Formats: sequence, structure tokens, C-alpha cells
Amino acid sequence: MQQYGVNELRRMFLEFFESKGHLKMKSFSLVPHNDNSLLLINSGMAPLKPYFTGQEIPPRRRVTTCQKCIRTGDLENVGKTARHGTFFEMLGNFSFGDYFKHEAIAWSWEFLTEVVGLDKERLYPSIYENDEEAFEIWNKEIGIAPERIFRFGKADNFWEHGSGPCGPCSEIYYDRGEKYGCGKPDCTVGCDCDRYMEIWNNVFTQFDNDGHGNYTELVQKNIDTGMGLERLASVVQDVDSIFDVDTVRALRDKVCEIAGVTYQKDYDTDVSIRIITDHIRSATFMISDGIMPSNEGRGYVLRRIIRRAARQGRKLGVQGTFLANLSNTVIEGSKDGYPELEEKKEFIFNVLTQEENKFNKTIDQGLSILSEMEDTMTKEGRKELSGEDTFKLYDTYGFPIDLTKEILEEKGFTVDEAGFKAAMEEQKVKARSARKVTNYMGADVTVYESIDPSVTSVFVGYDRLVHDSKISVLTTETELVEALTDGEIGTIFVDETPFYATMGGQVGDVGIIRCADGEFKVEDTVKMLGGKVGHIGRVTKGMFKVGDTVTLQVDEERRTATCKNHSATHLLQKALRMVLGSHVEQAGSYNDGERLRFDFSHFSAMTADELAQVEKIVNEKIAENIPVVTEVMTIEEAKKTGAMALFGEKYGEKVRVVEMGDFSKEFCGGTHVKNTGVISSFKIISESGVAAGVRRIEALTGNGVVKYYAELEERLEEAAKVLKTTPANLVERCEHLMAEMKALQSENESLKSKAAKEALGDVMNQVQEIKGVKLLAAKVSGVDMNGLRDLGDQLKEKLGDGVVVLLSDNDGKVSLVAMATEGAMAKGAHAGNLIKGIAALVGGGGGGRPNMAQAGGKNPAGMDAAIAETAKVLESQLV
Repeated sequence: MQQYGVNELRRMFLEFFESKGHLKMKSFSLVPHNDNSLLLINSGMAPLKPYFTGQEIPPRRRVTTCQKCIRTGDLENVGKTARHGTFFEMLGNFSFGDYFKHEAIAWSWEFLTEVVGLDKERLYPSIYENDEEAFEIWNKEIGIAPERIFRFGKADNFWEHGSGPCGPCSEIYYDRGEKYGCGKPDCTVGCDCDRYMEIWNNVFTQFDNDGHGNYTELVQKNIDTGMGLERLASVVQDVDSIFDVDTVRALRDKVCEIAGVTYQKDYDTDVSIRIITDHIRSATFMISDGIMPSNEGRGYVLRRIIRRAARQGRKLGVQGTFLANLSNTVIEGSKDGYPELEEKKEFIFNVLTQEENKFNKTIDQGLSILSEMEDTMTKEGRKELSGEDTFKLYDTYGFPIDLTKEILEEKGFTVDEAGFKAAMEEQKVKARSARKVTNYMGADVTVYESIDPSVTSVFVGYDRLVHDSKISVLTTETELVEALTDGEIGTIFVDETPFYATMGGQVGDVGIIRCADGEFKVEDTVKMLGGKVGHIGRVTKGMFKVGDTVTLQVDEERRTATCKNHSATHLLQKALRMVLGSHVEQAGSYNDGERLRFDFSHFSAMTADELAQVEKIVNEKIAENIPVVTEVMTIEEAKKTGAMALFGEKYGEKVRVVEMGDFSKEFCGGTHVKNTGVISSFKIISESGVAAGVRRIEALTGNGVVKYYAELEERLEEAAKVLKTTPANLVERCEHLMAEMKALQSENESLKSKAAKEALGDVMNQVQEIKGVKLLAAKVSGVDMNGLRDLGDQLKEKLGDGVVVLLSDNDGKVSLVAMATEGAMAKGAHAGNLIKGIAALVGGGGGGRPNMAQAGGKNPAGMDAAIAETAKVLESQLV
């Protein structure tokens, strides 16, 4: 069998499946795209999930890839044996509802035996125990004897992940020979030793699991296969492990050369060599995909592996920085399959060296502190380092927890992981409460303050909306970085930008920034100190790095709408001065793509006629198609032209003056339409006061006006529908209904009054005389306060002179009214105090004037007691 290299095997696999009608797709980034379930891509299938689920249509129904992958689940075991690693390449062929088991099995056999040339007698397939279809294919079509086909249960040979698509697997094992075995007489396929190595896994996605163990057949069946490239190479090259295959061995040898050590002479030295060899591969590929060392998420994974590798270098006696040198060997060995490594070479070296230097500054001090902590633990008879001390090493000396664990483990100590997590959370809470938030992006202001003051940006967007420029600075929400990658929120700074930054009342542009393999959605553009313009947003695809040349594209529709609104404010200011007087000064403005807002000095609300005049003038000037001309001149020249400056605004030596014919001339740095006709229309939608002597107008232009009238028309149609008429007859219909309603209200009041009288009956026989003053105190049911007052007026008239007190219960509540005539008041009667004296008996309170008072209560059961009390209260009032 020919011993093919890693790069040859990769090429052979992809070309073989291309010959079978597959589309060869380049490896996806290690950063998952729109997939929050993963921190890093860990399989060939992971980035293809949208094609399997039907969320996206695949470019072809047959696809083949060689996907770079990282798995860090057993990071602490990497190096201890030659079987563990974090980085690997996964070869795969995939079918989205096209071919199924027959082709998948036949092609995997054909590739391994005919293309690679593996010995058929050393290959053993396994199947899911109940998959008779796969057994028949292996046995009848491929010709494998039944005793060579191994059946395994659900745990080994059935792929599923909760509910959803799932299915049986068929794996292919290779017998590497007795020298790799355990020597047991029953050693066979499935044994834990290294003799029978699983090299290929075919997953037949044919069922749908409802989550309760009920399986139904899928209409669209898929094929998902995976074969580790390094594993295949170790079989083909007949070497002990992935650390011995050609490209990885070259890297391992380079580690030995730099450290001046030999592999397989000493176990501890071998552990260090394997850790460095594996970790520099992962770090190189992660950085090439824009992942930056940080203290969170995938950036923290990168920081951990870089620092772990750097510490192992120290253990081997390596002085100074060495990771960039090793990374060069990674790139030389892998650029055949990943040409982007060569393109990003300097960038990768720079990031590695920066991180190594950061760690080197604190590692010696940290190791010294840790040594003191070990001495203390030994004296105190403790075997566990406290969470606080573990956190101190992390926070002050940059020791990731697994690095501390690894160092302590070598000496028989452990760490309090729960205590570490608690200390970490406490620090996060403190940081959040102490952070000074700015209006940039809710980030710590120091993110922008730490940018080199010499960095600046030139705005070139007056006459273009697309422009190419170079990235000068990148930041996340918390720190300056060399790169931003898929899904990250951050800020991009460039030398020249067509994006207008929020300023002078005009809102910042939004849009897209693109590079060769990345896309960034700009959600805000902000002007910062030193003339820097920050494009704030999120990476939606790929990555960006400092120094990249990018294409900046402003959202044209939004900019055009904003320009219309901004230009309209200039026309509005002049129209206001014409209608209201020259005392009108701009006090503030806001222009975005939706509407315009203009604050101005004026001391009273504008009349409807004044608003109509202003609107008419602005629309006339729009219709005149006046050219909008912008000139840059000295401030003195600008003043001589009569251009209006914003009161209190500080201007530089040179200013921009925006002229709209002879009508308007203002200092302005914003963006505008080419001529007033572009605005098309102007509509004031509100006028209000915002402060003493300051009024505010809100208005719409262009499409905003069209939309406004469309919504108005829709509401008119709805109102007409409700009133069973047409919009044209709506006013007439409303007038008719108002007249009808007035007549009905009058009739209703009359009926209520009549009903109240009838409910009260003839009560004149209940009149009492208290110290020479007539008192009529009575109760009635179901009469509201208005009805009670009307009834009181009528009874007071019948009484002639005296006091009337009425109570009514209505829906569990009580209403009370008291009225006193002039004669009764002259003798001391006071309706307000009378109500106060009896209202508590019905669970209420109230009062009023001497001649009339009312109250409410919640206890109808107390009405009789209140009526009885009325005479006593009145008697106490009378002289």
C-alpha cells in the first residue's frame, strides 16, 4: 500500500466525491454562523445543519467537504496520551434527500479499497443491530462475510440528539495489526485498545423522533458521513498516532528542535511536546478565522490553549516567544488545503506573539505566588487551593483555571472550582455596577479612549455612498482587538468613510461593510474624539482584521430619506421666520429616515392659520426645484454671505454653507438633496411646547407624507365602515348621529328624572321640623348622582325653605346629596358639614359648600342609620 501524505489524502477524497457528482465546498469557518448551540465547529456536519433541517436550500444535493474542527471537551487529557487532540480535519460526503445507503456504503468501500488501497481483509463494517437493510448491502452487494459484519446497539450505532431527525450508523474499522493490540484472546472490533480503529462513520438519517421514543420514517432521507483525516493518515502511513503522521510529525520535530529535546525519551517531556504540537495547530486555525484571545467564549478557549502551550514551552526550557515560529510550520504543512493561512500569516504571528508577551510578563510572578500558595497548603495540611486564590491567579496573573489545575495536579493538589466560579461571578457583578456607560454602544468609555489619538477618519460621503478604505482600528464592546468574527458586536474604524456620523441633528448612517470573506452590519455611526468615526454593529458573516481593505456601503434608501428631512428643516426655518418673525432661532433638530423634528424660539402656540402658511411656503419652495448648493469657505466669508449660524455653536476655521437659491442660506455640515424638488412634499403633523419659549414642530417629507395620507385614508375607511356610510358622506353622517344622540340624551334624562320621582314616591309627608327649619331626609333606589341632584332641586322647590338630604344605592355603592336654602343657611344649616356628619355611616366621605354637598359610600346597609342621624346633625348646627 502506498503511504500517502495528509495533503494528498485530502485531495484524493475530495476529488473522488467530485467524480460522484458532489459539489466540493471549502471548509467553513471554525466560528459557527447563526448557531448559538456551539462555541466552535466540532464536526463536518455542524455547519451544514441548515441544509439538513431545510432552513436553507443547499447549493447542490450532493456535497463534499474537508472541515477544520476543534473539540475541547477533554482538554486536560490532551498530551497525556497520543489519542487526544483538540484540532482535527473531518472528511465528509453528504446527501440532502438524494442518494442513500446503497451509494454511501459502496462509495466508502470503493474509496478505501480502490483509491487509497487499504487491504479489504483488514476492514470490518459495523451496523446498528436492527438495520437489516445495511446488513444486506454489506453482505450481498459488497460481499462481506456475515461474521465480519458487527452489530452494535443504540449507544454505539444510532445517531440522535433529542427530538428530530435521527438514524442508524454504519462504521468501518481497520485492523492495524497485533502490534497495536492489547494481546487479549477476545480482542476484536469494539475493543478499547488501538488495534481496531474506527476510520469512517456513515449516518443514515431516515427517522424522525418525536422526543418520546416514537419514530416515523422521514420523507427526505439524508446521508451524513465523517472520516478523520489524521486518523486515516495514521492507518495509511502505519504510524502509532496522529502525532506521527507526516504534517503533524514535522511540527512535532520543530517543537523538539526549538526546545532541544527528543521525543519518546521521557514521559513528562512527551506530554509537553504533544500539548504544544496540538495546541499550536488549534491556535493557528482559530486566529485565521478571526478568533481573538479574550476572557469569554471562544476567545477564552483560544487564550487557554495559547497559555497552556506557552507554559509547556517554559517547562521544556524554551526562552522568549516561540509560538509564531511554530505556527509557520503549521502554515507550511496545511496551506495546501487552507491557502488562507498563508494570506493571514503575519496577522496570525502578530496575535500569537502579543498574547505570548502578555502572558510572559506575569507568568514568572504568578508561578512564584502559586509556589507560596502550595507551601501554605502543605503547612496547613490542605490539598485544595481555595476559589479566591485560584481567581487571584486568573485575574491578576492571567492563569486560566485549567492551567492552575494542571500545575497543581503535577504536585498532587486540586482546586475549588465552585469557589472559583463564585469569585468570578462576584467580580462580574462589581464590574457591571462600576462601569460608566456611554451613549456609543453601552460600552466602557475606555474602549475608545485607549485608541491611539493619531487615528482619525475622513468623511467622503457627500458625493458617494460606496467607498473602499483600510481598517485602522477594531474594538469589541470591551477591548481593542486585531480581528472581529462572525456574530461579534463591535466597532470598525477606517481611514475614509462615506458613512455620516450622528451630528448636527442628523442621525448617523446605517449600511454594510464588506471584505473578501466577511460582512458587517452597521447599526449606528458615531463621531468620537479626534475626528474618529466609529461604525458600530455586528459581524454577520466571516471575519475582519486590522489592515483589511473593505468596501463601505451606506443604506441608500435611508440616507436619501434623511437628506429630504434635513433639507426640509432649512426650508422650514426660513418659512417660520417669514410667518412668525425674525426672533425665530433654531433651538435643536433631529432628522432621520422617518421624520424631522425642529425646535425653535417662539413664545406662544402657533395658530392653525400660521401652521398652514408655513406648510404652504415650504411646499411652494419644494415645487420650485431650487438647486441646493454647498460651498466650503472661511467663517468670515460665510458670515459676509448672510448665512445663518446655529446660536451657541462652535465652528472651525472652515465651514460648509448650504444655499437653496435666495431663499435659505445656513452653516451646515450635514448631507442634503441635490435640489428641493427631490423632497417632493412636506406635511406638519404636530406643533407643541417643549420648554419655556421653545416650540417643536414634527413633520414628514416624501414617502413619509404618502404613508401618512395612506394611513389617514385607511382610518377614514374604517370609520365610514363602522358608521355604515362612505368617506365622502362621513361628515354628514356624523352630524346626523350627533343630532340623534342629543335628542336621545334629552329623552333619557327626562325618563331618568321621571323614574327617580316614581322610585321616591310622595315623600312630602316625611318632612320634619328641626328648630323651625324644615328637613326632608329620604332614600331612593337605583338613581345616579346626576339624577339625585335633579331630584333634590325639585324637592327643594316644593319644600320652599329648608334642607333636603337624599341617599341612593346603585350597584352596591351609595350616593348622598344635601341641599340647603338661603333661609336655612341663615339659621346655621351647612350642607357640607351635614354630609361630613353622616357619610361615615355608609362607609364613605365627602363634603362641599354650605348650600350643596355630595358624597359617595360603599355600605348601602347604613343608609337608614344615616337618615336617622341627619336630624341630629342638623339640630347641632342650628342656632
